[in-house]
Amino acid sequence: MSRSAHAGAVLAAWLWLGAAPESGMAHPLDPALLELRESREAGIGVLWRVPLSQPVETLFRPVLSRSCAERSAPQASQTGSSLTTRWRVDCGGRGLVGTQVGVEGLRERRTDVLLRIHLADGRLIQAVLRGEGPVFTVPARPSRLDVVRDYIRLGVEHILTGLDHLLFVLGLVLLARGRRRLLWTITAFTLGHSVTLSLAVLGVVRFPPEPVEALIAATIFVVAVELTRDAKGGGWVRRFPWAMAFAFGLLHGLGFAGALAQVGLPSGEIPLALFTFNVGIELGQLVFVGFVLATRAALDVLPERWLRVSARIPAYAIGSLAAFWVFDRIRAILF
Repeated sequence: MSRSAHAGAVLAAWLWLGAAPESGMAHPLDPALLELRESREAGIGVLWRVPLSQPVETLFRPVLSRSCAERSAPQASQTGSSLTTRWRVDCGGRGLVGTQVGVEGLRERRTDVLLRIHLADGRLIQAVLRGEGPVFTVPARPSRLDVVRDYIRLGVEHILTGLDHLLFVLGLVLLARGRRRLLWTITAFTLGHSVTLSLAVLGVVRFPPEPVEALIAATIFVVAVELTRDAKGGGWVRRFPWAMAFAFGLLHGLGFAGALAQVGLPSGEIPLALFTFNVGIELGQLVFVGFVLATRAALDVLPERWLRVSARIPAYAIGSLAAFWVFDRIRAILF
């Protein structure tokens, strides 16, 4: 392998260490969901969903306006890997517009909360609550600027905290030698996942998320196997990395769509939210590729013997993590 292999080794080791506390989870982005459904006749339905992976040591609960009184006792149930609690409140004749909705303990949890508000007039308002902004004032009309800001940020966070997607991109950078070939390969991956992301979010295509996640892990393993082969004797993956990147990008797009489906799209701003989420993914991807290339350039000063010793480390690091995810995700499907 070339000098880029050593850069890949350092990056793969860093990513591996970063993944260890997550116990094999490839998506640290695991926000809670607070959903409010307003009805003129039945008051406001509240849904509070918290992933079971969240710690329970600190208080973590929704905080509504003082004008909102409970109309029913909270009912909790476990659905998959989340704990969902439902109850109803009455916020008076004004409803939710102009009131504040927040989450207590958000700063201590160091996580995000996806806020989804269905108003009685049919409008859907969405926001992302964070530690630095745990309170949201329900506006009369949703701001386009807020949609752009929140969905770009959500896209950037998803790609930069999705270890499986990052390892696949790392594999592409190590596999596609030469700037022109790398440019075509990254562009093909972008086109591939953009197509299926749009089609899945708009409901044109539907696939269960569990098999998709297993297949995404398999794509990473295929790239890792190709990295272990000699450059002159490689298969079609090495000879046509752009074709592989486009084909595998279709699967990764379905994974991105699964994350966006948890958030939902704001009514009346669906094209804008979808576009800006995709832009966020691309910005995060470019940041990561730039980091890989900068690290490669910085390691050009290393002795040649060091590069030969570490030549296959990135392939084995990426491949072993990918193999673990394949078996783990298949186990989740079967059991």
